[in-house]
Amino acid sequence: QVQLVESGGGVVQPGGSLRLSCAASGSGFNIYSMGWYREAPGKQRELVALITTTGTRTTNYQDSVKGRFTISRDNAKNTVYLQMTNLKPEDTAVYMCYLQYSRISPGGLEFGSLNVNWGQGTQVTISS
Repeated sequence: QVQLVESGGGVVQPGGSLRLSCAASGSGFNIYSMGWYREAPGKQRELVALITTTGTRTTNYQDSVKGRFTISRDNAKNTVYLQMTNLKPEDTAVYMCYLQYSRISPGGLEFGSLNVNWGQGTQVTISS
């Protein structure tokens, strides 16, 4: 089993900053991409930021966070970070870590289709 552990949520004032982290643990898996989605009350889950972890790094951001949020990765730690700056009240949501991965056999071969895991979510509240 692959597990995700998130940290870093909280309450900050508008214009403030927060840093989220998400660490993947387990055995026999190869990470393809990690990122963050968010769910605000009454709204659908939406992509915040995504980063690939194989080959050339590729990032993808929701338009509303471009220039304010930065996603990064530490492959050695199987961890992804989301640095959030200039936070706005509309950024208030539960932020969930996203992991896309393949399974690796004991012999080191990939098998099966890609899998997706979600973190339990961490609350981010922007309020004065």
